[in-house]
Amino acid sequence: MTLPTKLLLAATLLLVSAGRAQADLQLLQPFATAGGTINAPWHLASLPHQKRPLTRFSVLELDGRRALRVEADGSYGNLVHPLRVDGTALTLSWQWRVEEFVAESDLATKRGDDTAVKVCVFFEMPMSQVPFVERQLLRVARAASDEPLPAATVCYVWDRTLPAGTTLDNAYTRRMRYLVLRSGAASPARWQPERRDVGADFLRLFGNESTQIPPIVGVAVGADADNTHGHSVAHVADLVLAP
Repeated sequence: MTLPTKLLLAATLLLVSAGRAQADLQLLQPFATAGGTINAPWHLASLPHQKRPLTRFSVLELDGRRALRVEADGSYGNLVHPLRVDGTALTLSWQWRVEEFVAESDLATKRGDDTAVKVCVFFEMPMSQVPFVERQLLRVARAASDEPLPAATVCYVWDRTLPAGTTLDNAYTRRMRYLVLRSGAASPARWQPERRDVGADFLRLFGNESTQIPPIVGVAVGADADNTHGHSVAHVADLVLAP
């Protein structure tokens, strides 16, 4: 074997090893199995005693990539991936696009608290750091829920009207806080990439309550139109949580 051939073979092996190492570091399972069904531990989660329909999630091929279709129709629901991992030094990256926004959405109000797509990270912040009244409300909510509700949730949203960079509390609970990454129908129905330092974003939104980044206990993709009784369609792909 000649020296150039040996060097080429060594370089190829390094690239393969690097690709495998990167795949091993990925902390989230793909949205779907090879057969197209939702892949465990991803699962649907709803509100306690929810009467509205569930937001619909399905996996399809779109523009040459496997994507999660998220359709809300007067509905509420999240696709949740539980896990437990140190929240420091982690990056969440994904691609998303919005085909249709919820027409009357307004995240600043309860009656308009709907969004065409959100990607959320759940943090296990100690209850002792949650303000007293909110702590009691969270305990009540946990008792009524089948899901282990986190004490702090950061949600990235693509909003219909709010400018990118806007931060605000959820209209129903301050345990969920929004960070608007994109606004309006710019580049409609075209994939847009995101890459976030989730620990830094936690401190940006919850730094008034905690100076330390808690463990991450879940990631979710969701959409809802239950408050406005509207309709939306969006897609998410290539969701990766890794160092």
